[in-house]
Amino acid sequence: MFDAFVERRRADAEALIADDFTFTSPYDDGIDRSAYFERCWPNGDHFVTFLIERVAADADGAFVTYWCTTKEGKSFRNTEYLTVKGGLVTSVNVYFGASYRDGTFIAEQP
Repeated sequence: MFDAFVERRRADAEALIADDFTFTSPYDDGIDRSAYFERCWPNGDHFVTFLIERVAADADGAFVTYWCTTKEGKSFRNTEYLTVKGGLVTSVNVYFGASYRDGTFIAEQP
């Protein structure tokens, strides 16, 4: 799924995401599949690098931590917990890390 996101292969991502999918982040409270593709999917167009740093799986899914750099030079690390059932991603919960530009911390505005 992450490869499909980074490589902008939406049809492949859609094939991996369940119809009853939910997405939660500090900006999104359990949005559905349609809202995810409308609001979140386009953000991938801004990434220059997307490096998966670690994966920790359990019986229901996996935590994935990744490091991204945007076209604007901002970099950040996030962790997501993906719940998987029947080979499809049923939910994603995103946990944001700090942001940096040229190695300097950028304080986010509330």
